[in-house]
Amino acid sequence: MGSFAVSFFDRNRKDLAERGIDPKRLPPGQYFTDRFPVLHVGDVPNYGDLSDWSLAVGGACANQFQLTWADVLARSPLEITTDIHCVTKWSKFDTQWKGASLAEIIEEAQPNADVTHVMFHCEFGYTTNLPLEDAMRPVNMLAYEFDGKPLDVEHGYPLRTLVPHLYLWKSAK
Repeated sequence: MGSFAVSFFDRNRKDLAERGIDPKRLPPGQYFTDRFPVLHVGDVPNYGDLSDWSLAVGGACANQFQLTWADVLARSPLEITTDIHCVTKWSKFDTQWKGASLAEIIEEAQPNADVTHVMFHCEFGYTTNLPLEDAMRPVNMLAYEFDGKPLDVEHGYPLRTLVPHLYLWKSAK
């Protein structure tokens, strides 16, 4: 007689259904968590005073500029509630984010006609790229709040990209 085993992923989907959450929200091979696990490449920068912090916007574009912390906060805020998914197989539902529109900043830079990708250069040498089409989605942002509070240092404080339709490794800290 054979044995029957229920995988961790099957149990996780069953638990979601029992909680009244549609298990179809969970992509194949992912598990749901209430936590916000930390995955970070390299050292974690710890900024105290943001008065000399800046974000450089440049490359193959007509308008290169820098944004100070005050400039970021002065932009009309974008607020979304979205599910997030990590390439390390966890998913978290109904996360709340606030930040500045990534698409508006890219539009302000006026990328050259032949630009196909946006490249993010982060502290301590981490880089990631996005096809321009993915970067221009209206819900994408440079996030500075998660669940109504400033980002934790381990999650990218003071600012990280949020590209919710892709795994979070494309949401550079």
